[in-house]
Amino acid sequence: MTHWIIAPVVLPALLAPFIVLAARYHIGIQRVFSVAGVVALISIAAGLAWQVSDGSVLLYQLSDWAAPFGIVLVGDRLSTLMVLLTTVLALFVLLYAIGSGWDNRGRHFHALFQFQLMGILGAFLTGDLFNLFVFFEVLLIASYGLMIHAGGNARLRAGVQYVLFNLVGSTLFLFALGSIYAETGTLNMADLAQRVTLIGSEETVGIRVAAVLLLLVFAIKAALAPLHFWLPSSYAEAPAPVAALFAIMTKVGAYAIIRVYTMIFPPDLEVTSGLHDLWLLPAALVSLAIGMLGVLAAKKLDRLLAFSIIGSMGMVMVTISLFSPAGIAAALYYIVHSTLAGAALFLISDLVRTGRANLNLVPQPPVMGSALTAGLFFVGAIAMAGLPPLSGFLGKLLVLDSAYGTDLMVWIWVIVLGSSLISILGFARAGSILFWKAHSMDPGEDPGDVTRPTVLSYVAVGGLFSLLTAHTVFAGQVHGYTTRIAAQLFAPDAYISTVIDTPGKLSKPKEDH
Repeated sequence: MTHWIIAPVVLPALLAPFIVLAARYHIGIQRVFSVAGVVALISIAAGLAWQVSDGSVLLYQLSDWAAPFGIVLVGDRLSTLMVLLTTVLALFVLLYAIGSGWDNRGRHFHALFQFQLMGILGAFLTGDLFNLFVFFEVLLIASYGLMIHAGGNARLRAGVQYVLFNLVGSTLFLFALGSIYAETGTLNMADLAQRVTLIGSEETVGIRVAAVLLLLVFAIKAALAPLHFWLPSSYAEAPAPVAALFAIMTKVGAYAIIRVYTMIFPPDLEVTSGLHDLWLLPAALVSLAIGMLGVLAAKKLDRLLAFSIIGSMGMVMVTISLFSPAGIAAALYYIVHSTLAGAALFLISDLVRTGRANLNLVPQPPVMGSALTAGLFFVGAIAMAGLPPLSGFLGKLLVLDSAYGTDLMVWIWVIVLGSSLISILGFARAGSILFWKAHSMDPGEDPGDVTRPTVLSYVAVGGLFSLLTAHTVFAGQVHGYTTRIAAQLFAPDAYISTVIDTPGKLSKPKEDH
């Protein structure tokens, strides 16, 4: 049994109270420990990802209690990829928060940031549905604190809406867990994968209801239509570094759908047949259309970016809903791209806000540092809209290719290509208003509180774009790895045997393609 797999949960869980108790009034010390903690998390995540890259599955049993009776953390290719993506994103977001001074505009930013990482990383690593619920609640509480950081009535209203909507999801989650436990007597994912197949065709009502409830819960987390209403205001009103970190939050919902509905409720399972294609795919297509129409219609830059997140999640869910190895591989490639691109654009929006009176898409005096900021926005818009040569274009090609030959191929291709055109128009409109149509300030015009962005702020955004560039240059290798992840997901024997049959050991699949 390896102990390193629990480090991504324990390290931020220890750092957060230390920062509160020992460095509450010393922002410099908070920054040092927070950055050092995230760097350590990246090193641990990279080591875990390397260890499972050959197809191994890592297991950690808390208090050495074997599954399904004890709490287990499980690391495979999928979970370690998501952990690595989260920690790398967190580093650049944290650097931006420090460079821009956002971390010093309210109390306990760094402690809440660490608790947020604990919740997200725990959700990716847990092997138990109830503990997935627990980590959902941890990240929900921490994200609410981060969302209202620095205060303001608009931010508080958006935070309350965010919490109330997610509490509804938490309630549904508990109902689903109760139903699953009543039907199977377990909540361990590996154990569930075995027991659900034993349910007779005449006793499927309870487990089918539970599967539907779980899908609704994860759809709320993923901001999938028609359960997306909480996201635009929440992301638009949140501080820019917080919104950038939230780019990974919706991916937690996508991860949960991939994990649960490939291992516990796979497409070929009779008790949940029809659940994947009858509801999930249409909702994904609607989300994609709504998101990109919102990009075109938005009157403020932050809301435009919030709708682009909805659209990108629609794109991800379109490929996930196919529940094929090619579809999952394409979805994972696009998840990495959309997370980095979305986070970079939220940080760029704060660069614009720093040098401009507001984020309204109306002509105003030029943005301070407009040349560099405009260049970064141009690159970010290209990435999010899916234009060549960046990874968004390659990701959309993979999406289209994965849908080729399916029954709804025409609908998928038309909506994906049409929404891409709409997003191009929306981002072009926003960029032209912000940078090309800027006018000189009138003598009596109030410039507002504008300053020039700091060097560290630009470094953080540049770091995210360097990762996007690497994601493009090494697209073949990355897609090859996501293909191996998909193959492992659709052959979960190694995962199940590691958790249930051979606890405390590493296990490799018999055939690793």
